[in-house]
Amino acid sequence: MANVVLDSLLRPLEEFYRPSFVEEIAINHAGEVWMRLHGARVPWVAYQAPNLSKQYLIDLIHTIANIYERPFNPTHGIPVVYATLPGNHRFSAIAGPNVQYDENDVTGGVAMNIRGGNAAETSFENYHLKRGEDLLKVKPRDNVRPDDPYDRLMGAINDGSPILISGATATGKTTFLNHMLKLIDQNSRVITVEDAREIRVPQANRVHFVLSRTEQNNEFNYARLLDLVVRMTPDVIIGGEISTDNAAVLWEMLGTGHDHFYTTIHAESADAAYAAFADRILHTQPAYSRSELIAEMKKKIRVVQLSRDGALRAVTEVV
Repeated sequence: MANVVLDSLLRPLEEFYRPSFVEEIAINHAGEVWMRLHGARVPWVAYQAPNLSKQYLIDLIHTIANIYERPFNPTHGIPVVYATLPGNHRFSAIAGPNVQYDENDVTGGVAMNIRGGNAAETSFENYHLKRGEDLLKVKPRDNVRPDDPYDRLMGAINDGSPILISGATATGKTTFLNHMLKLIDQNSRVITVEDAREIRVPQANRVHFVLSRTEQNNEFNYARLLDLVVRMTPDVIIGGEISTDNAAVLWEMLGTGHDHFYTTIHAESADAAYAAFADRILHTQPAYSRSELIAEMKKKIRVVQLSRDGALRAVTEVV
């Protein structure tokens, strides 16, 4: 009986995720579906789906949670649900105050991904693994950093290097980050992680996760957030300002292999930014070696340092 109910409830979505040419679908808000197509030049394509109302999507999450005996309580419990749907499709969803798309999500929004089940026939050759041939280098990053700081920054943006924007209060870190986002491919899927909505993302395919430091009532935490973000297939991850609460998880996110990871921190120099990031991680993960952590950060992360003198704001370091 449960399967009959689920099959009936999934029917409005099946036309989007069942076709063999679909790798996955993403819903960032009611009434719209983004389809990721196998081998497409433009990976994400949007379709209007007015029948996928917010109430329908939330009812679907509740039903899947009940059938698969998963906890789901967006207001006071766990707001995320994971399951494997019939046909081996992997389902990830969140609803409630921790997810927003725009200012219309006053009481919280809804987001979900459905992927898998349509894997194309493949072989090692499809992964460019052949006897006697060197492995292919995908998106290799140039370790040579140009002398010109503008070129260093643009090179980091273009090759997807992680970027840490550092500066004291009122130096314009968030404003600078918002401008950087305008330089990212408009077809990118962007996921932000903030404690309050400040980042303005021009890309339409986006999800904003919010973990308030002062108004958190449910059981959604940074560990659960990490699991969810990597399942949502981001092309760009924007972390909110680094704090002792989120530093360790943001560092883990940076290590998940995703390009275009951007975040901000309070510090007065690039060296101080690396040190501050490491110290915040050590508050919750004391087993790390501070010196080794900072050394690894310097290899992986570019820092853009912002400074202020009265009304003057300027980039003073790009490393």
